[in-house]
Amino acid sequence: MKNSRLILMLCFLFAFFQLSYAQPPDVTIDGKGSRQVEPATRLTLSPKIIDTVKPSEVASYPLLVYLYPTEIQLSPIKAAEIETTEKLRQLYPIYAKIGMGSGIMPLGQFVYNSTRSKGYQYGVMVDHISAFAQIKNRDGVAYAPANYDKTNATVYGKIVDNTYMINGQLSYMNHGFNYYGVPNDTIDQSLIGQRFQKIGGQLGYVSDFGDSAVMNYAVDLGYHFLQTAAPEEDSISDWRTGEHNASLNIKGWYNYKSEEFYANLGARINSYAFGVEDSIINQVIDTGRFRQNTIIDFKPGVLTQLMNNRFKLDIGLSMALDIGEETRFYIYPQAEIKYSLFNDIFIPFAGIRGGLTQNSFSSLTNVNQFLAPSIVLANENNPYDIFGGIKGTLSKKMGFNINASFKKITNKAFFVTDTLSALRNQFGLLYDTLNHTCIEASIFYQLDEKLKIDGIARFNSYETMNETYAWNLPILEFQIRAAYNLFDKFMLNLDGHIETGRKALIYDLIDGAEEENNQYYINLGAIVDFNIGVSYRYNKRVTAFVQLNNLASQRYNNWYNYPVQPIQIMGGVSFRF
Repeated sequence: MKNSRLILMLCFLFAFFQLSYAQPPDVTIDGKGSRQVEPATRLTLSPKIIDTVKPSEVASYPLLVYLYPTEIQLSPIKAAEIETTEKLRQLYPIYAKIGMGSGIMPLGQFVYNSTRSKGYQYGVMVDHISAFAQIKNRDGVAYAPANYDKTNATVYGKIVDNTYMINGQLSYMNHGFNYYGVPNDTIDQSLIGQRFQKIGGQLGYVSDFGDSAVMNYAVDLGYHFLQTAAPEEDSISDWRTGEHNASLNIKGWYNYKSEEFYANLGARINSYAFGVEDSIINQVIDTGRFRQNTIIDFKPGVLTQLMNNRFKLDIGLSMALDIGEETRFYIYPQAEIKYSLFNDIFIPFAGIRGGLTQNSFSSLTNVNQFLAPSIVLANENNPYDIFGGIKGTLSKKMGFNINASFKKITNKAFFVTDTLSALRNQFGLLYDTLNHTCIEASIFYQLDEKLKIDGIARFNSYETMNETYAWNLPILEFQIRAAYNLFDKFMLNLDGHIETGRKALIYDLIDGAEEENNQYYINLGAIVDFNIGVSYRYNKRVTAFVQLNNLASQRYNNWYNYPVQPIQIMGGVSFRF
């Protein structure tokens, strides 16, 4: 059975192979054509599996070396230097200065001061200067004796604590001089002599709690009494000028964040009298002149500082109550704005202010000592003073300030010749409304402690209501100061000023006088005054000095008929011990 199946299978396979190799009949096809076969290319890449997950490389670390040889190389260095200069200068409690000038002009100064102390300071200072030289004008005409002497004495002290500071002083002045504005050198000095005596004191208290959330305050008190001698030997030889002046100012301020809130409350009292001596002390006179004036001040305001203190705005009001023969109330604006550009290289500023100035015999004689003892006093009212400018630094050693201002003053006091004086060698007061425009530029330069120079130039323009000119006020002003330290042995200093455009009101048509608007005036001429001084420091305790004043030897007039001394040489020595 099995053999028959095998035979049958073999027969089937034989028949299949015969059919597979059977040839079909031949077919002939005629045709034309071009057959191109593209060249074959071969893939050079081996097949690989592309997987989105790439295996991370296994980092291999070398074996750590526990011992490694260290190489040391030594190089020489410069030896260190230690500065042994004293950080604090030694202070000497006593200072004395004596000297003599040409024309018999002695001077002296004595100072006793406490040395360094954290809690207190006190001292005494006395200085004296006098002169006995003769003065001539530009034409060589000799004037009346111009002798004078001036002595000042001051006792002062200060107490400093962590939360407060108290300071005070007592002062005394004795100043004798002559009204020498008379072209006559034979006149009796008793007819032109004058002497001021002034005694006063100040007391101040300032709190310092060191916390911006606490109210701080300061209190200042001041008082002085001035009395004159009789200017002439006549029927009123017992008459004197006496003046009491007192002031009180209280300031409080409170800091909150970037603002400082403050307020000032003060009082100024002035009592002036010209009469017999007893009446001056008792403040009651039947004849002569007497004036009692009190001013109450109140100034609230706020100071804002922003942008790391580059922007500052100070705004407030100033109020004054003027109590006298008539009571008046004034309100003045107070505002100022500053902004620092380029790290204080340029600081533009602008503002407006005003105030009431209390004229007194003491303050006016500080400007012109030849004022007549009997005067009429009035307060100067400044309704507004508009100002603006720019200041800054040109380098680490140089800075500048350019500004302009325009202000109005009512009852501006001008010094004019007193026609009531027999010799017309004294000055009276004339009041007028003044509009004053000022343009000013200043510059300073400092090279460490070796050289310091600063100068200022000022142009003034005046407009008066009733007077032809602003009497005795300059149009152009120039000032310069310089100090030079040579090897810490020689100290040189220079100061000078120039003024032009001053005019004086006169009442006679004299040579050189001019007339305008029915007023006679004379040009006072330019002031050109330069002084130079040289000091030689022998050691820390002894110094010699030489001072040359009025180098140009100009006999200019400080006031009408008051020429000054020509060139003057002064020398002396100072001691510290």
